[in-house]
Amino acid sequence: MPRLLVVWFSLACLLGPAAHAAQPDALRIGSKRFTESYILGEILTQAAAPHAGARHLPGLGNTAIVFEALKAGNIDAYPDYTGTLASEILKLPGHATLAQINAALAPMGLGAAIPLGFENTYAIAVSDARAGSLRTLADLARQPGLRLGLSHEFMGRADGWPALVRAYGLPQKPVGIDHGIAYEALRDGQIDGTDIYSTDAKIHRFHLRVLEDNLHVFPGYEAVVVYRLDVPQRFPAAWQALGQLAGRITVADMIDMNAAAEIGGESFAAIARRFLSGRPVKGASAASAGSAQAGGGGRRLFGVLAGADTWRLTVRHLALVGGAVGAATLVGVPLGIVAARRRRLGQVLLALVGMLQTVPSLALLAMLIPLLGRIGVWPAMIALFLYALLPIVRNACTGLQEISQGMRDAARALGFRPMQVLRYVEIPLAMPVVLAGVKTAAIISVGTATIAAFVGAGGYGERIVTGLALNDSTLLLAGAIPAALLALLVQGAFGGVEWWTRRRRAS
Repeated sequence: MPRLLVVWFSLACLLGPAAHAAQPDALRIGSKRFTESYILGEILTQAAAPHAGARHLPGLGNTAIVFEALKAGNIDAYPDYTGTLASEILKLPGHATLAQINAALAPMGLGAAIPLGFENTYAIAVSDARAGSLRTLADLARQPGLRLGLSHEFMGRADGWPALVRAYGLPQKPVGIDHGIAYEALRDGQIDGTDIYSTDAKIHRFHLRVLEDNLHVFPGYEAVVVYRLDVPQRFPAAWQALGQLAGRITVADMIDMNAAAEIGGESFAAIARRFLSGRPVKGASAASAGSAQAGGGGRRLFGVLAGADTWRLTVRHLALVGGAVGAATLVGVPLGIVAARRRRLGQVLLALVGMLQTVPSLALLAMLIPLLGRIGVWPAMIALFLYALLPIVRNACTGLQEISQGMRDAARALGFRPMQVLRYVEIPLAMPVVLAGVKTAAIISVGTATIAAFVGAGGYGERIVTGLALNDSTLLLAGAIPAALLALLVQGAFGGVEWWTRRRRAS
C-alpha cells in the first residue's frame, strides 16, 4: 500500500505542477472575479495575442490576490481602476492623479497606463419598490431600517462602506453577499439595496434607483492597465498593440459588453473578439439571445459538460487532489505514528493539524501567495495538503492506539525488533483505519479543490467561479456535477481497495 501511494503522488505531481511550469514564456494577463474584469482581461489578451504568446489567467479572486500576483511576477498585467489603486492598494488620497499613482507604484517595479476610455465608479442602488423618496446617500442615513446586502470586498475597502459611514453617518448594518447574486436578492425582496458598479448591465433590468453620492466620497475609477515596468521591453509589439486600446472603450460599450455576458450568456472570449473586430456588442440583442438560451438550459448544460475543456479540468482537478492527498499521506502517517507513540506530543500534533482546518480557505491562499511568491498550482496544492492532514494523522494515530498490547508483546516474544513490530504487525493491523482517513481526506479534497480557481490553478472551480460572477446556474452545475461525480468515483475506488485488502488478509 505505501508503494501505491508513492506512485500515486509522483504521477499527480507530474500531471500538475511540472506540466504547468512547462508553459513557454508569454505575456500573462490577469483579471479579477467579476464580469467586467473577465471581459477586459480577454480584450487585453486578444489584442496582444498576434504579437506575443498572450495568455489570460481569469478570475484571480479579489484586488489583494491579483495585485500580489502582479508583484510576484506571476502575471504581467491586469485591468484595474485608478480609485482602487489609490485608495485600496497604495493608501493615497482617493482623488490621486495617475502621475501620483505611478510614482507610488514605481518602487515596486509596477506602473499604470493606457486609460481605456471609461470610468466605472461604485454606487449604492435600491429597489424601486423600497426607494420611496430616496435620491441621495444623505437620504439613506434617514432610513435605518433599510436592509443592505453588500459585497464583502466593498464592506472592507477603505473607499467603500467605511468611507460612506464616516461621510454620511449611515446607521445600517449590512450583510455580506456575493456581487453575482445581489441583483436576484433585490428582485426577491431579501435585501433592499446593494453596492453596484456604474457600468452594471442589470441596473435597468431590475428597475434599480442609483443613489447620488452628493458628498463625492467615491474617488474617480478610470479603467487602466496595471503592468510590470519591464513589459514594454519584453513584449514591445504586444505593448504597442495594447496602447492602441487607449480611449476606445466607452461607458456605453462596457455596459453593452457586460449585458452580453450577464444577460445574453455569451462567452467573454466571443464578446472581446467582436469588440476588437469593430462589430457592435448590443446588450438588447444579447438579452434576447439569453432568453432563448434559458429555454434550452438542459441542452446547454449537457453541451458544457460534453465540452472540450472538461477533460482538461478533470486532469487538473485530479492532479491537485492526488498531489495534495498523496503528500499528506506521506507526511501524515509518520506524524500519526509519532502521535500514537508519544501521547503528549501527539496531543500537540493533533491540535496543530486541527487548527489548520479552522483557517478559511481563501485567507490561507491569500497568505500563501506572498510567502511562495507565486500563484497557480503550488499555493492551491499546499492549501489542500494542509487541509488533508487532519483526517490522515488522526486515523493513523487512532488505528495504532486501538491495537491490543498483547499483539505487540507476542511479536516481541518472537524476537521482532521495534521497527519490525511496526512494519509487520502494527501498520498491517491499523491499515483499514489509516485507509479510511486517506479516503476521507481525498473525498473532502475533491470539493475543497474548487478553490484552486481563485488563484489560477484550474480544476472544476473555473466553472464555479465564472458561474458565481455571472450568476449562471448552468455554469455552476457544470462545475459542481463533475466534482460530485468525482467524489463518488474516489469513494468507490477506495471501497475497491478496502475490499481487496480484506480479501488478501482473509486468504
